[in-house]
Amino acid sequence: MKGLAGKKIGVAADRRADEIARLIRNMDGRSAGFPIQGSHQYNQETARRDVLHFLKKRFGYVLLTTGIGARTLEDAAAGIGHRRSFIKKLSDETLLIRGQKTADWLKEQNLAYEWMAEDGTMAKLLSYMEKDTGKSGKSVYLQAYNLDDAALKDSLEEMGYDVYLSKPYSFLPPDPVILGRLRSEITKENLDAVVFTSKTQVKQLFSKEQQPVIDAFNRSVLATAVGKVTAAALEEQGISYVLQPEKAKMGAMIVALERYYREGAHTAAHF
Repeated sequence: MKGLAGKKIGVAADRRADEIARLIRNMDGRSAGFPIQGSHQYNQETARRDVLHFLKKRFGYVLLTTGIGARTLEDAAAGIGHRRSFIKKLSDETLLIRGQKTADWLKEQNLAYEWMAEDGTMAKLLSYMEKDTGKSGKSVYLQAYNLDDAALKDSLEEMGYDVYLSKPYSFLPPDPVILGRLRSEITKENLDAVVFTSKTQVKQLFSKEQQPVIDAFNRSVLATAVGKVTAAALEEQGISYVLQPEKAKMGAMIVALERYYREGAHTAAHF
Protein backbone atom coordinates (compact mmCIF):
# COMPACT_ATOMS: atom_id res chain seq x y z
CA MET A 1 0.00 0.00 0.00
CA LYS A 2 1.32 3.43 -0.94
CA GLY A 3 2.02 5.93 1.81
CA LEU A 4 -0.65 8.45 0.85
CA ALA A 5 -3.50 5.93 0.97
CA GLY A 6 -6.26 7.42 3.12
CA LYS A 7 -4.51 10.80 3.33
CA LYS A 8 -6.10 14.09 2.30
CA ILE A 9 -3.54 16.62 1.10
CA GLY A 10 -4.24 20.33 0.69
CA VAL A 11 -2.50 22.01 -2.25
CA ALA A 12 -1.84 25.74 -1.81
CA ALA A 13 -0.33 26.16 -5.28
CA ASP A 14 -2.00 27.59 -8.34
CA ARG A 15 0.57 27.01 -11.07
CA ARG A 16 1.07 23.27 -11.71
CA ALA A 17 -1.58 22.43 -9.12
CA ASP A 18 -3.13 19.85 -11.49
CA GLU A 19 0.23 18.13 -11.85
CA ILE A 20 0.67 18.00 -8.06
CA ALA A 21 -2.86 16.62 -7.63
CA ARG A 22 -2.14 13.91 -10.19
CA LEU A 23 1.03 12.87 -8.35
CA ILE A 24 -0.93 12.63 -5.10
CA ARG A 25 -3.59 10.47 -6.76
CA ASN A 26 -0.91 8.22 -8.24
CA MET A 27 0.23 7.54 -4.69
CA ASP A 28 -3.34 6.70 -3.60
CA GLY A 29 -3.93 10.01 -1.82
CA ARG A 30 -6.71 12.57 -2.16
CA SER A 31 -5.97 16.17 -2.96
CA ALA A 32 -7.92 19.35 -2.22
CA GLY A 33 -6.99 22.51 -4.11
CA PHE A 34 -6.72 25.86 -2.33
CA PRO A 35 -4.91 28.21 -4.76
CA ILE A 36 -3.74 31.06 -2.53
CA GLN A 37 -0.70 32.29 -4.48
CA GLY A 38 -2.47 35.36 -5.77
CA SER A 39 -2.08 36.42 -9.39
CA HIS A 40 0.78 38.47 -10.80
CA GLN A 41 0.12 42.07 -11.68
CA TYR A 42 2.69 43.35 -14.15
CA ASN A 43 3.55 46.99 -13.55
CA GLN A 44 4.44 47.93 -17.12
CA GLU A 45 4.89 51.67 -16.63
CA THR A 46 6.96 51.11 -13.51
CA ALA A 47 9.09 48.52 -15.31
CA ARG A 48 9.75 50.88 -18.22
CA ARG A 49 10.77 53.65 -15.85
CA ASP A 50 13.03 51.24 -14.00
CA VAL A 51 14.71 50.15 -17.24
CA LEU A 52 15.41 53.76 -18.24
CA HIS A 53 16.89 54.49 -14.81
CA PHE A 54 19.05 51.38 -15.07
CA LEU A 55 20.38 52.40 -18.47
CA LYS A 56 21.44 55.83 -17.21
CA LYS A 57 23.46 54.79 -14.18
CA ARG A 58 26.33 52.49 -13.22
CA PHE A 59 25.62 50.20 -10.26
CA GLY A 60 27.90 48.42 -7.85
CA TYR A 61 25.58 45.42 -7.87
CA VAL A 62 22.47 44.37 -9.73
CA LEU A 63 20.43 42.12 -7.48
CA LEU A 64 17.79 40.03 -9.30
CA THR A 65 15.54 38.20 -6.87
CA THR A 66 13.14 36.40 -9.26
CA GLY A 67 13.07 35.06 -12.79
CA ILE A 68 9.65 36.65 -13.32
CA GLY A 69 11.04 40.06 -12.43
CA ALA A 70 14.01 39.73 -14.76
CA ARG A 71 11.78 38.68 -17.66
CA THR A 72 9.35 41.51 -16.97
CA LEU A 73 12.18 44.04 -17.14
CA GLU A 74 13.38 42.48 -20.38
CA ASP A 75 9.88 42.75 -21.86
CA ALA A 76 9.61 46.36 -20.72
CA ALA A 77 12.98 47.17 -22.34
CA ALA A 78 11.82 45.56 -25.57
CA GLY A 79 8.60 47.57 -25.43
CA ILE A 80 10.52 50.85 -25.51
CA GLY A 81 13.10 49.67 -28.05
CA HIS A 82 15.97 49.18 -25.59
CA ARG A 83 16.18 45.42 -25.15
CA ARG A 84 19.65 45.12 -26.71
CA SER A 85 20.97 48.01 -24.61
CA PHE A 86 19.40 46.50 -21.47
CA ILE A 87 21.03 43.10 -22.00
CA LYS A 88 24.36 44.68 -22.93
CA LYS A 89 24.40 46.79 -19.77
CA LEU A 90 23.56 43.76 -17.64
CA SER A 91 26.64 42.07 -19.11
CA ASP A 92 28.75 45.00 -17.84
CA GLU A 93 27.32 44.90 -14.29
CA THR A 94 28.04 42.63 -11.33
CA LEU A 95 24.99 40.38 -11.09
CA LEU A 96 23.83 38.70 -7.89
CA ILE A 97 20.87 36.33 -8.03
CA ARG A 98 18.78 34.37 -5.58
CA GLY A 99 17.79 31.19 -7.40
CA GLN A 100 17.74 28.85 -10.35
CA LYS A 101 14.90 30.45 -12.31
CA THR A 102 16.86 33.67 -12.57
CA ALA A 103 19.96 31.67 -13.50
CA ASP A 104 17.99 30.02 -16.30
CA TRP A 105 16.95 33.42 -17.64
CA LEU A 106 20.53 34.68 -17.55
CA LYS A 107 21.68 31.61 -19.47
CA GLU A 108 19.10 32.35 -22.18
CA GLN A 109 20.65 35.82 -22.55
CA ASN A 110 24.26 34.53 -22.45
CA LEU A 111 24.79 36.42 -19.21
CA ALA A 112 26.79 35.29 -16.20
CA TYR A 113 26.23 36.01 -12.53
CA GLU A 114 28.90 36.83 -9.99
CA TRP A 115 27.24 34.93 -7.16
CA MET A 116 24.08 32.92 -6.53
CA ALA A 117 22.71 31.92 -3.14
CA GLU A 118 23.25 28.17 -3.05
CA ASP A 119 20.18 27.69 -0.87
CA GLY A 120 17.99 30.13 -2.79
CA THR A 121 17.52 32.46 0.17
CA MET A 122 17.87 36.21 0.40
CA ALA A 123 19.68 35.74 3.70
CA LYS A 124 22.59 34.13 1.83
CA LEU A 125 22.74 36.98 -0.68
CA LEU A 126 22.66 39.56 2.08
CA SER A 127 25.44 37.76 3.96
CA TYR A 128 27.55 37.87 0.79
CA MET A 129 26.95 41.61 0.39
CA GLU A 130 27.65 42.23 4.07
CA LYS A 131 31.24 41.06 3.46
CA ASP A 132 31.93 43.79 0.90
CA THR A 133 34.33 46.08 2.76
CA GLY A 134 33.82 48.88 0.24
CA LYS A 135 30.05 48.86 0.33
CA SER A 136 29.48 52.27 1.92
CA GLY A 137 27.76 54.45 -0.68
CA LYS A 138 27.87 51.72 -3.33
CA SER A 139 24.70 51.69 -5.40
CA VAL A 140 22.51 48.61 -5.79
CA TYR A 141 19.79 48.00 -8.36
CA LEU A 142 17.35 45.78 -6.47
CA GLN A 143 14.63 43.94 -8.40
CA ALA A 144 11.99 42.77 -5.94
CA TYR A 145 8.22 42.60 -5.56
CA ASN A 146 5.63 43.88 -3.15
CA LEU A 147 5.73 41.13 -0.50
CA ASP A 148 9.33 41.55 0.62
CA ASP A 149 10.61 44.72 -1.00
CA ALA A 150 10.63 47.08 2.00
CA ALA A 151 12.53 44.69 4.27
CA LEU A 152 15.17 43.98 1.62
CA LYS A 153 15.69 47.65 0.85
CA ASP A 154 15.99 48.47 4.55
CA SER A 155 18.50 45.67 5.13
CA LEU A 156 20.73 46.85 2.29
CA GLU A 157 20.54 50.49 3.35
CA GLU A 158 21.47 49.53 6.91
CA MET A 159 24.61 47.92 5.46
CA GLY A 160 25.51 51.21 3.79
CA TYR A 161 24.27 50.66 0.24
CA ASP A 162 22.43 53.23 -1.86
CA VAL A 163 19.42 51.26 -3.16
CA TYR A 164 17.26 51.75 -6.24
CA LEU A 165 14.17 49.57 -5.82
CA SER A 166 12.63 48.15 -8.99
CA LYS A 167 9.21 46.49 -8.63
CA PRO A 168 8.23 45.34 -12.14
CA TYR A 169 5.41 43.19 -10.79
CA SER A 170 3.38 42.57 -7.66
CA PHE A 171 1.11 39.91 -6.24
CA LEU A 172 -2.61 40.54 -5.94
CA PRO A 173 -4.34 39.06 -2.88
CA PRO A 174 -5.89 35.60 -3.34
CA ASP A 175 -9.62 34.93 -3.27
CA PRO A 176 -10.58 35.55 0.39
CA VAL A 177 -13.16 32.74 0.25
CA ILE A 178 -10.54 30.20 -0.80
CA LEU A 179 -8.08 31.55 1.77
CA GLY A 180 -10.73 31.28 4.50
CA ARG A 181 -11.61 27.72 3.49
CA LEU A 182 -7.99 26.62 3.71
CA ARG A 183 -7.56 28.19 7.13
CA SER A 184 -10.76 26.49 8.29
CA GLU A 185 -9.74 23.07 6.97
CA ILE A 186 -6.37 23.36 8.70
CA THR A 187 -7.75 24.50 12.06
CA LYS A 188 -10.40 21.76 12.00
CA GLU A 189 -7.59 19.32 11.17
CA ASN A 190 -9.53 17.98 8.20
CA LEU A 191 -6.30 17.78 6.18
CA ASP A 192 -3.41 15.43 6.85
CA ALA A 193 -0.90 17.73 5.16
CA VAL A 194 -0.69 20.94 3.15
CA VAL A 195 1.90 21.38 0.40
CA PHE A 196 3.33 24.84 -0.34
CA THR A 197 5.35 25.66 -3.44
CA SER A 198 6.34 29.27 -2.68
CA LYS A 199 6.88 31.58 0.26
CA THR A 200 4.20 33.83 -1.24
CA GLN A 201 1.57 31.20 -0.43
CA VAL A 202 2.83 31.10 3.15
CA LYS A 203 2.70 34.89 3.44
CA GLN A 204 -0.85 34.90 2.11
CA LEU A 205 -1.96 32.22 4.58
CA PHE A 206 -0.48 34.17 7.48
CA SER A 207 -1.36 37.65 6.21
CA LYS A 208 -3.20 37.99 9.51
CA GLU A 209 -2.22 36.43 12.81
CA GLN A 210 -3.34 32.82 12.65
CA GLN A 211 -2.41 31.12 15.91
CA PRO A 212 -5.08 28.38 15.49
CA VAL A 213 -3.52 27.53 12.11
CA ILE A 214 -0.04 27.33 13.67
CA ASP A 215 -1.36 25.16 16.50
CA ALA A 216 -3.01 22.75 14.02
CA PHE A 217 0.25 22.40 12.09
CA ASN A 218 2.10 21.70 15.31
CA ARG A 219 -0.45 19.07 16.37
CA SER A 220 -1.37 16.96 13.36
CA VAL A 221 -1.34 18.75 9.99
CA LEU A 222 1.98 18.23 8.23
CA ALA A 223 3.41 21.40 6.65
CA THR A 224 5.26 20.42 3.47
CA ALA A 225 7.47 22.78 1.45
CA VAL A 226 9.01 22.48 -2.00
CA GLY A 227 12.37 23.83 -0.80
CA LYS A 228 14.38 25.79 1.74
CA VAL A 229 12.94 29.24 1.03
CA THR A 230 9.35 28.07 1.46
CA ALA A 231 10.28 25.94 4.47
CA ALA A 232 11.98 28.91 6.14
CA ALA A 233 8.85 31.03 5.63
CA LEU A 234 6.77 28.35 7.41
CA GLU A 235 9.27 27.99 10.23
CA GLU A 236 9.28 31.76 10.76
CA GLN A 237 5.58 31.50 11.60
CA GLY A 238 6.35 29.16 14.50
CA ILE A 239 5.70 25.80 12.82
CA SER A 240 7.95 23.33 14.60
CA TYR A 241 8.43 20.77 11.82
CA VAL A 242 8.35 21.29 8.04
CA LEU A 243 8.89 18.44 5.61
CA GLN A 244 10.94 19.23 2.50
CA PRO A 245 12.73 17.18 -0.16
CA GLU A 246 16.49 17.12 -0.64
CA LYS A 247 16.07 18.68 -4.08
CA ALA A 248 13.66 21.59 -4.47
CA LYS A 249 11.35 20.00 -7.04
CA MET A 250 7.58 19.54 -6.92
CA GLY A 251 7.77 15.85 -7.82
CA ALA A 252 10.45 15.26 -5.21
CA MET A 253 8.25 16.99 -2.63
CA ILE A 254 5.37 14.55 -3.19
CA VAL A 255 7.74 11.59 -3.20
CA ALA A 256 9.14 12.78 0.15
CA LEU A 257 5.61 13.16 1.50
CA GLU A 258 4.66 9.63 0.43
CA ARG A 259 7.83 8.21 1.95
CA TYR A 260 7.25 10.14 5.17
CA TYR A 261 3.93 8.39 5.76
CA ARG A 262 4.95 5.01 4.34
CA GLU A 263 7.99 4.77 6.59
CA GLY A 264 6.16 6.07 9.65
CA ALA A 265 8.50 9.06 9.98
CA HIS A 266 5.74 11.12 11.60
CA THR A 267 5.98 8.93 14.69
CA ALA A 268 9.52 10.08 15.34
CA ALA A 269 9.74 13.48 13.69
CA HIS A 270 6.39 15.25 13.86
CA PHE A 271 5.10 14.59 17.34
